[in-house]
Amino acid sequence: MFNLERWREIAESIRSNLLRTVLSGFTIAMGLFIFIFLLGIGRGLRNSFALNFLGDAANMISIFGTRTSEPYQGMQSGREIVLKNEDFHEIMKQYGDQIAHAAPDFQTTLSVKSERESGTYQVIGSLPDQQVLRERTVEMGRYLNARDQEIGQRVAVMGRLAQRDLIKNGFPVGKTLTIEGENYTVIGTFSDAGGDFREREITVPLKTLQRMKKNSDTLTTIEFTYKKSLSTKEAIALGERIKADLKRKHRVAPGDDTGIILRNAAEDMADTVVFMRVLTAIVGFIGLGTLIAGMLGISNIMVYIVKERNKEFGIRKAVGAKPKDIIGLILQESILITVISGLVGVGLGWIGLYSVGDHWEKYFITRPDIGMSTVFFAFLALLFAGALAGFIPAYRAAKVKPVAALAEE
Repeated sequence: MFNLERWREIAESIRSNLLRTVLSGFTIAMGLFIFIFLLGIGRGLRNSFALNFLGDAANMISIFGTRTSEPYQGMQSGREIVLKNEDFHEIMKQYGDQIAHAAPDFQTTLSVKSERESGTYQVIGSLPDQQVLRERTVEMGRYLNARDQEIGQRVAVMGRLAQRDLIKNGFPVGKTLTIEGENYTVIGTFSDAGGDFREREITVPLKTLQRMKKNSDTLTTIEFTYKKSLSTKEAIALGERIKADLKRKHRVAPGDDTGIILRNAAEDMADTVVFMRVLTAIVGFIGLGTLIAGMLGISNIMVYIVKERNKEFGIRKAVGAKPKDIIGLILQESILITVISGLVGVGLGWIGLYSVGDHWEKYFITRPDIGMSTVFFAFLALLFAGALAGFIPAYRAAKVKPVAALAEE
């Protein structure tokens, strides 16, 4: 029940100990502010990590061949390992149940002409799943589909910047590009999360480009994403098995770090998980420390206030005040200071993160933020700490004997 007289007493108590109250509240507010701000910065680091997979899917595995560095089974070192279509088909046959999207590609640099412009561009032959793997967004028209690959259509999808260079005026879809003397119809344009370099690429069906290159079946890269149901450990093991299979097939020494190169995002993710756990522990430690400091601060001020008011509490008890009334009065004051200080800390934390925004990207911090649930539970923890800090001196005050309190100097 609302008791106006009690609120007046609390206000008078705060005014009488204004400096100590402000300092205690400042400690609480700064504790919550530091907790929110550091946790938000940690989220910004995670965002930066996700964005720096070169614009590719975060569960990507990429495979390509290089020169071997060791002799093996009668084969000399320095041998160039070239992946082929059959390598891709064997991977899909054996591990397809663990793969979400997959696309081999063949990359080459070719002369490309439009009606009025020309230049040299990276032309990539690939499959429709490349759109998912490279996180490409179709801006106009469409991306490659299964039929384009099946019949070897002479169609092309242009990166946004390639389209801007070659087809400066008009709607690009339906226009003709001449690639190495062969005409291709533009079916779409895309933007790429990988940035400007990727947006200067032109993608055509893999079958079409391999046919242009004298029916070659060679591949530059095999890329796929593992299913998200796989744990980090399982995804790493999948990559290791595929790499071992390819090494056996191409006769590359098991200990050779070259020959077959496999880059698995899960390995980076494993390192990041460890890093984020350490970061979370540090943030939690600092946040807990500052919250404890705030709790001790308000506890100290409440102990002081109670000691100063011992005679008052003795008189209250002498005229019939119950221990629960005294405990309630002190607890109410402690919780009020905690709530006001906590709200100030939450506000400062949000303002701090908002002011950072995207200005710290050069420090590898992108869009720092924090979930409302985390703030809510941190605030509840602080409220509990404030209540506990007030309860201890309140309980002692409630046990004061009127005679002993009135006899104090």
